[in-house]
Amino acid sequence: MSHRVNDDSSSTWETTPPSGDGPEPTSRFSTSGSSASSYEDRSSRSSAYEDDPAPRFHKKKPKKKQPFWKELLVIFSVALLLTVVIQTFVARVFVIPSASMETTLHGCTGCVNDKVLVEKITYLFNDPRPGDVIVFRGPPNWTGGKQPPNFVVGTLQDLGSMVNLSEPSGTDFIKRVIAVGGQTVECCDEEGRVMVDGKPLDEPYLNFGGGPRQQDSFEKVTVPAGKLWVMGDNRNNSSDSRKHGDPTPADGAIPIDNVVGKARVIVIPVGRWGSISDYNPQTGGN
Repeated sequence: MSHRVNDDSSSTWETTPPSGDGPEPTSRFSTSGSSASSYEDRSSRSSAYEDDPAPRFHKKKPKKKQPFWKELLVIFSVALLLTVVIQTFVARVFVIPSASMETTLHGCTGCVNDKVLVEKITYLFNDPRPGDVIVFRGPPNWTGGKQPPNFVVGTLQDLGSMVNLSEPSGTDFIKRVIAVGGQTVECCDEEGRVMVDGKPLDEPYLNFGGGPRQQDSFEKVTVPAGKLWVMGDNRNNSSDSRKHGDPTPADGAIPIDNVVGKARVIVIPVGRWGSISDYNPQTGGN
């Protein structure tokens, strides 16, 4: 009779031969040989590691610092790019060179011309309404056929005009919206007030230079669809829709597509900081 013995000290399984002339028993399992072999393998690997040369570590060379003029060029280029993007899609500063919007905006001879922030987002979703002070590109009958400069030249010219290094382009104008497409405009009633659709306007922003509130008359005009009738607050000293009606009076209206944005804030001079009124003369409120 045979049995297996688990010897914890040797970790070896042994087989007791049976009595008699039976076949030779076979070994079930032995760990002694495998342990020795495993130890020899570890020893040989350890020796191999000891024979290997020590690993080499290469110290990284410090990056060479860019010349100052290159860093300055990068800063200037990024600043110019941001300026162009902001002025193209968000807001832009315009110089007011004429007195047609006195005293709402200063552009008089001998004074500091106002610089106004013109916001462009509003008119992506809504059309201008009566009372809005807008900047727009003058159509040919406003500019005498003068074409606006290309984008790059125009941007540089506008940047220069903000710091008084160059004159404004001369093709952009700023006026107040008086009537929109489909409405009729005429002047004037018995009190010298402009009328829209037969109703007199309430215009507290008007400037008559201390003289009587008397306006230059013009014939009744129906504003074409998709256009705006614009006039200056300095009513008798403004070359506006009344003066550019060529070949017909209605041609004095400007296309909505020419509107650049809405004048929101006076930014320069500092003493005139403040918002620009968009008082609606047709309804008598904002």
